Amino acid sequence: MTTPPFDPPTEDDIRIVSLQLGRPARNVIGISARCRCGAPTVVATKPRLGDGTPFPTLYYLCHPAATAAISTLEATQVMAELQALLTDEPEITAAYAAAHRAYLRDRESIEVVDEIAGISAGGMPTRVKCLHALAGHSLSAGPGVNPIGDLALARASWSPDLCECVDYSRGGGGDAAGDRADTTASARTTE
Repeated sequence: MTTPPFDPPTEDDIRIVSLQLGRPARNVIGISARCRCGAPTVVATKPRLGDGTPFPTLYYLCHPAATAAISTLEATQVMAELQALLTDEPEITAAYAAAHRAYLRDRESIEVVDEIAGISAGGMPTRVKCLHALAGHSLSAGPGVNPIGDLALARASWSPDLCECVDYSRGGGGDAAGDRADTTASARTTE
């Protein structure tokens, strides 16, 4: 887990993130959360992309198993349940607003982009719009910072405590169960 400032990503980090995403990784300024094995789980992305486009999503979930598990939550209407908590639970509402402010502080410590001023990610501070962004924030900032991200991770079938990575040393990036690596794989990246 880490928030700004980030250590620069290594060439191997970028290679692995590109395999995870199935496209070249762009505008990555750090790895804000890693799997137990060291592979990237969440990337930190520039607030203004190289082509000048404002990009509000600082914490971008890239781990395929995590992304799939969070997608399943979104497909099974968990967002509506979590949205209801913002109406019914004042403590969660207040903590979610604080998470929004923390997200903005993190992003603006890197660069202030006027076009996205006051806009964080995932629907914060009043909506639950993207569990991927909220889980990415929780994984990066740590438990207790983003209550909705924490709840999504608690409900997900994926856990940051268990490695479900492919063996990236072999150029892996698919979902083949036979390509799964254990948590001691020597080819994993570390900081």
